[in-house]
Amino acid sequence: MSGVCFLLLMLPLLSAQTYHWGPCPTPKVQPNFNLQQYLGKWYEIEKLPAPFARGKCIEINYSIRRDGTIQLLTSQIYKDKKRHAEGTGVVPDPREPAKLGVSFSYFTPYVPYWVLTTDYTSLSIVYSCTDILRIFHFNYSWILARSPYLPPETVRYAKQLLIDEGIDIFRMTHTDQNCKDK
Repeated sequence: MSGVCFLLLMLPLLSAQTYHWGPCPTPKVQPNFNLQQYLGKWYEIEKLPAPFARGKCIEINYSIRRDGTIQLLTSQIYKDKKRHAEGTGVVPDPREPAKLGVSFSYFTPYVPYWVLTTDYTSLSIVYSCTDILRIFHFNYSWILARSPYLPPETVRYAKQLLIDEGIDIFRMTHTDQNCKDK
């Protein structure tokens, strides 16, 4: 009974997220991932709903800090204001460099942030999933690009890759990158 109560209490917190019963899927990640090539600016093209990314003109810039951690600087326009957030990324296991851990607060643990595929110059597909007691999970996914727009066939390719890896993209939405006044 207490487990059911816990789930009922958690559901409102997850309303802006995509959640499913059971444990997280384990998609394949980019082989031989090269973080140095990945650094720089990426634009969000599409995503699964995320309560922290509700605006438009969403960008993320990756760089390496002096201490070796990854700095993630995000920006978006939300409610007519430009908003910024800074996060930290780490590579928990150097044998799997495409499986990053990311946190946007000193008070939260690192969450999975997996680069499923990238060509480093135009497209990146990122996936994150958090498992709650293997009873249910909530996930995020992003289609990122080096420019604010991707050809429709590239977006279709990215979505098909997610589907093929067992990731439900039913709630995936387009990010408005029409940002003249950025």
